[in-house]
Amino acid sequence: MNNFSHDEMMVHVPLCTHKIPKKVLVVSDAFEGLMRELERYTTIDVKAVQAIVALDALRLEADAVYDIVIFEAKSDAAILAHISRVLKEDGLVSLCHPHLDDVEANKGLMQVLGNYFKIIMPYDAAQETLLLASKAYHPTADIILQRSDLLEGHQYYNCDMHIAAFAMPNYVRKSYLGVIRN
Repeated sequence: MNNFSHDEMMVHVPLCTHKIPKKVLVVSDAFEGLMRELERYTTIDVKAVQAIVALDALRLEADAVYDIVIFEAKSDAAILAHISRVLKEDGLVSLCHPHLDDVEANKGLMQVLGNYFKIIMPYDAAQETLLLASKAYHPTADIILQRSDLLEGHQYYNCDMHIAAFAMPNYVRKSYLGVIRN
């Protein structure tokens, strides 16, 4: 896997989708690359938490604090509920999930996310698929083109990749009909 494509897509897709991101929570055990990408945004406040203590850390957070959560850890219904709780009413989360061929595992995850988010969409990050769940913003309709165009120094991400990443083949659309919300 190309770590640069993962890090760039995990960070820039949500940050170029949210209208005015100010506070970001990163939950990961290997967040150096994510933090490097987040440093490109001088107006945001970032908190990083080790994935190994994700549930405890999320429990301790106040309600509606973050605009974006970048989550690289195993998730379950309790963790997803806490992620929703710490996000503001227009917040979104970018997270890793099982391969799209594992339809049952993904459907379960997406159905739980459906309790909290209006928009749930998988997206491509080179050799893996990530998941974006949003309470308000649509990742292709609400992309902030000026922000995504002004970012420099990427190896993978650009505004065209942002939009193209959400294109899914028909077999995926059919497999997830009624579960993916776009």
